[in-house]
Amino acid sequence: MKVVVAVTGSSGAAYALDFLKKCPGKKFLIVSAWGKVLLRDELAMGEKDLKPFVARTFSDDDLAAPVASGSNAFDAMVIIPASTSTVGKIASGVGDTLITRAAQVCLKERTRLILCVRETPLSTLTLEQCARLSSYGAVIMPVSPPLYFVPKTIDDFVGAFTDRVLAQIGVRSARGWRAEELE
Repeated sequence: MKVVVAVTGSSGAAYALDFLKKCPGKKFLIVSAWGKVLLRDELAMGEKDLKPFVARTFSDDDLAAPVASGSNAFDAMVIIPASTSTVGKIASGVGDTLITRAAQVCLKERTRLILCVRETPLSTLTLEQCARLSSYGAVIMPVSPPLYFVPKTIDDFVGAFTDRVLAQIGVRSARGWRAEELE
């Protein structure tokens, strides 16, 4: 499995780190300028600290990177967290950064695109943009961790959401609510 993982400047760096640690296969990382600030402010980390979890890192201003072309296949792209600015650019067809260009590639190639929107409340404009992207095939996953299993730690809380994201790319890593009743 090849997964492009993008980190943008919306709060939620812990979700990106947890996803990178858990996601199997080759991961290709893109961190926006504000994503770098987010990593520093929320986790006291830099982009280099994520290198052990990825096969390769690409600069967000490198529009010649292989993931900017539909001729190079990958299985999914996960933007975690996805800022509303990034959502707006993608919904409007703007591909001015590697993150937004790779997302445009996903839409045109019908590759799984998952946007983990981390903002609240959502404006009507953002809701309309999310609806538009959903109609184009993107999966909109507001960062909303499940609580039915009563998380005991922040890691439990974060992991519950990233497990749901992993399930969207075909990796089942956790039991669901009342799963024992299906066995």
